[in-house]
Amino acid sequence: MAGPAENVISAARRLIANLISTGETRLRLAVVEWEAERDRMLTLLLLAGAGLIVLSFAIGMLLLLVVVVYWEDNRLQAIGICSAVLFVIAGGLILAAKRVAKQRKLMAATLHHLERDRQALGPSHD
Repeated sequence: MAGPAENVISAARRLIANLISTGETRLRLAVVEWEAERDRMLTLLLLAGAGLIVLSFAIGMLLLLVVVVYWEDNRLQAIGICSAVLFVIAGGLILAAKRVAKQRKLMAATLHHLERDRQALGPSHD
């Protein structure tokens, strides 16, 4: 039969093992969230870059339209349609980039679980 000292040591070891296990779990969650955030930021940068490139083409086409305004009438419709299509594509890419930018808060799940752990350990001292 174990004495009181052995019971205390055994309980302390279990507590330390649980703390290490919980810490490892939270660290793994933080790493997964960090990788997801990195991927989201890359997508955001690619969408924003593509939007800016298409917007540049749209502005170029608009300028070309203004230059050609005094030329023959048949070319104006084609240039105007190309400009409109490029503006619509640029707007779609920019809206997609905004949507991606608003999706997540960095490390939200990790912070949520750490807050739950803190609350589970006892009353707060706020």
